[in-house]
Amino acid sequence: MTQEIRLSQLSHGGGCGCKLAPSVLQHLLSSHPTGKRYQKLLVGVETGDDAGVWELDNQTCVLATTDFFMPMVDDPHDFGRIAAANALSDIYAMGGTPIMALAILGMPIGKIPPETVREILKGGASICDRIGIPVVGGHSIDSPEPMYGLAVIGIGSKANIRRNSTASTGNKLILTKPLGVGIYSAAFKKGALSRDAYDEFIATTTLLNCVGTKLASDPDVRAMTDVTGFGLLGHALEMARGAGKTIVIKPAELPWLKEAAALAQQGFITGASGRNWKSYDSDVVLPAGTPEWQRQLYCDPQTSGGLLVACAAARADALLKTIVAAGYPFASIIGEVREGEPRIVVEP
Repeated sequence: MTQEIRLSQLSHGGGCGCKLAPSVLQHLLSSHPTGKRYQKLLVGVETGDDAGVWELDNQTCVLATTDFFMPMVDDPHDFGRIAAANALSDIYAMGGTPIMALAILGMPIGKIPPETVREILKGGASICDRIGIPVVGGHSIDSPEPMYGLAVIGIGSKANIRRNSTASTGNKLILTKPLGVGIYSAAFKKGALSRDAYDEFIATTTLLNCVGTKLASDPDVRAMTDVTGFGLLGHALEMARGAGKTIVIKPAELPWLKEAAALAQQGFITGASGRNWKSYDSDVVLPAGTPEWQRQLYCDPQTSGGLLVACAAARADALLKTIVAAGYPFASIIGEVREGEPRIVVEP
């Protein structure tokens, strides 16, 4: 009898928890040449935005991004779907529309049967097919651990490009999806995630952030990013640093996956949450007495997480209703942008 292969056990990490810590990435890019010499390059690496943006003319831009990681689940089709949804999210977070994708595939030849690899690719293609875009090719290698993702090309109106660095004082912050994906993935890897929680986990990680394209057409939406491997605090801090403002988060308003808090208290956390905290703890103010498990939740790496949207305060409630009606029932107003040094303040 052939023993079932668990994809999640073939890699040392999974999902966006595989990402380098924010401080490590910042150090690696410190000597990276800026794009200022390219007149048509509107968005490069300078502010850690979600995609590169190249101006074609005065109205239209091309967006480009890539994202890949190792499995956080065992079902190959689910793995492909999650990875594809996560990669597409970067285009939506910038206000663009994906038009085609390339597959990125690394597989340990001899350890995984071809049928499993085909299911991974089919899963990714099914997500792309959902929005009517083709996977037009890609690249594959023999690697020690399984990896899959997409490079995605999109287009967008120059007027609708939304960056993570353009929030204004007084803006309200909306988060479109619940947090806790990293906690769930840690529990799954140790066989402690219930079937209902797994279904919830798949539902949120395969929910596309296509509402971002619609939000970007609204002038009262000032900035956007998606919350992925650096956790809520890390991506909110990128927004704060880019704008030169203080971002205040209201923990009572944060949406969570149903079992996230209980699992975090039981110790189901990822190594990435600790690396994240070490990268930005000096720029985060937590309430006195915040328990360790709760801090881990704030730093929890999300895979295919929600959009973090900074918008005019007067429109926040209306925009929230639009987001919920578009199929994001957990969306919530979670904080605001204030004058002050670039940092995150989590208020009691």
